[in-house]
Amino acid sequence: MSEKTETVSSAAEILKWILVVVLVAVTVVGNYYFGDQPLLYRVVGVLILGLLAIGVFVTTSQGQAFTGLLRESRVEIKKVVWPTRQETLQTTAFVVVIILVMSAALWGFDTLLGFLVSGLLG
Repeated sequence: MSEKTETVSSAAEILKWILVVVLVAVTVVGNYYFGDQPLLYRVVGVLILGLLAIGVFVTTSQGQAFTGLLRESRVEIKKVVWPTRQETLQTTAFVVVIILVMSAALWGFDTLLGFLVSGLLG
């Protein structure tokens, strides 16, 4: 009985994936084919077909796993301790200063090497 259930569910999964691929293909080809139509109509068509494809995708086992991952990600994002405005500004200022110092050092090194090479080559 279990093997029959797995066969039916895997067949249903395959059909769902085929439907998702067909919807995406119809969206792309349709947008190209109706290129002479007003942009608003094409955008509405792409949105409708895209939402349908996403809706079918969410019903697959991979889609359900993906939505579970999104839910878990939201929970983890709420646990993050974000830096204060002052910490962000100080870190940004530090990075800018380091970039300027390194740029000047590399420019100086490049100029020195340029003089040395031109002196050797005559």
